[in-house]
Amino acid sequence: MNQDINAESIRVVGDDGEMLGVMSVDQALAKAEEIGLDLVEISPNSDPPVCKILDYGKFKYQAQKKANEARKKQKIIEVKEIKMRPSIERHDYDVKMRAINKFLDEGDKVKVTIRFRGREFLHQELGMQMLQRVRDEIEEKAKVEAVPKMEGRQMVMVVAPR
Repeated sequence: MNQDINAESIRVVGDDGEMLGVMSVDQALAKAEEIGLDLVEISPNSDPPVCKILDYGKFKYQAQKKANEARKKQKIIEVKEIKMRPSIERHDYDVKMRAINKFLDEGDKVKVTIRFRGREFLHQELGMQMLQRVRDEIEEKAKVEAVPKMEGRQMVMVVAPR
């Protein structure tokens, strides 16, 4: 900005967006001072560097405003976890499925975990069947991001909304 620009010649853009051409830094500073604005280096890596005559305070304010607006609009995708057991009852399963559908509608990923305790660990195929059933029920709403796999004493599957 202003005196901190260290290039011999620069391409200058006026405050109205009009190209003023290539000139020395001193000439550009004089032009900016004449208008009552600042000379700001926009593209330092180009040859010659591009500088623009503008109100630096207003420029910073609008850049910050634009960044805040972009941050406000972005959706942070969370990973929600639903835990089940292989011997889950029908009603409990339905409640868990409603929760999974709600999370998917909100745009969140869902990690479905089947926990094996005691002798249930010998019947891992029951857990695999349950995860297949979950996948089949939410097939039109979600896609499987991580296929079912064992992690210690639990089987995990991750689904994401389509």
